[in-house]
Amino acid sequence: MIEPIYRPAEDRYQSGMKYRRAGRSGILLPEISLGLWHNFGDVDTLSGSKRKLHHAFDRGITHFDLANNYGPSDGSAEETFGQIMKSSFAPYRDELFISTKAGHDMWPGPYGTWGSRKSLMASIDQSLRRMNVEYVDIFYSHRYDPETPLEETMQALVDIVRQGKALYVGLSKYPYDVAGRAYQYLHEHDVPCLLYQGRYNLFNQAPAQEHILEQAHEQGAGFIAFSPLAQGLLTSKYLKGIPKDSRMARGGFLKPDALTPEVLARIEALNDIALRRGQTLAEMALAWLLKDETVTSVIVGASSVEQLDDNLKALQNTNFSEEELKEIDEALSK
Repeated sequence: MIEPIYRPAEDRYQSGMKYRRAGRSGILLPEISLGLWHNFGDVDTLSGSKRKLHHAFDRGITHFDLANNYGPSDGSAEETFGQIMKSSFAPYRDELFISTKAGHDMWPGPYGTWGSRKSLMASIDQSLRRMNVEYVDIFYSHRYDPETPLEETMQALVDIVRQGKALYVGLSKYPYDVAGRAYQYLHEHDVPCLLYQGRYNLFNQAPAQEHILEQAHEQGAGFIAFSPLAQGLLTSKYLKGIPKDSRMARGGFLKPDALTPEVLARIEALNDIALRRGQTLAEMALAWLLKDETVTSVIVGASSVEQLDDNLKALQNTNFSEEELKEIDEALSK
């Protein structure tokens, strides 16, 4: 049976998605982006991944966020994306904003991890081959390498842009002081950092508390939030215990001991606020991030098309009253 040719929805840019500018740049990202950290590797079906990626693009999601080691297994998310790029998205490449990263464990030996020039140069070439693209729109240093001179890591990013393998570069999870030096180096070499990616959600507000958001804004970079739902804690999934099919039950990054009585009390209190707003807890958690104009985009994962649609409902109401914000702060202090 010949698979029908993919034709994206003609109204994909009238579907309700809004786009925000990343700092002082020409980058415009959808308020909600799709991340391929989980649910797109070789443990998932190609047909399921294709369905979710097609649906995301049909709903105006133009930004797909990857990294060299996303899967599982390592590299398999990029391979999946590459197959779909070749079969579906190639005619629409100029509409897509594709990101990847390097810096975490990827292959054996001293150059399969961290931020040496050799590691980053090898990684970008591998990623381009896996994804069936000639360039990525943005390439991130996935984490700060304290053992490699910062200048070496940053110069590798500069050269990757000058070689045409990436249009822009970004930083992910860099400490405030190191990020400041990285911003300066990249600016001085005419390849400014235009996106900072950090873990940010109601339970982890470090980017705001540590002035990472403010720093990115001052440097002319956008900020993109990952793990906005705290790997599922900021949903109704765990209100009545740990479901057998949940990420927590499978023993991944989210462990059962994360669901302490105190955390559960906060989840319940936040859920009550969300219900009064006419939202699910997940919708409110995403809306809470998007209320801040310094947040360029929020990266969500998706185990199904239905879950993706549920997350997109957050865009319908990103306004909070002062009383609601006070209630949220009180709920988080429980």
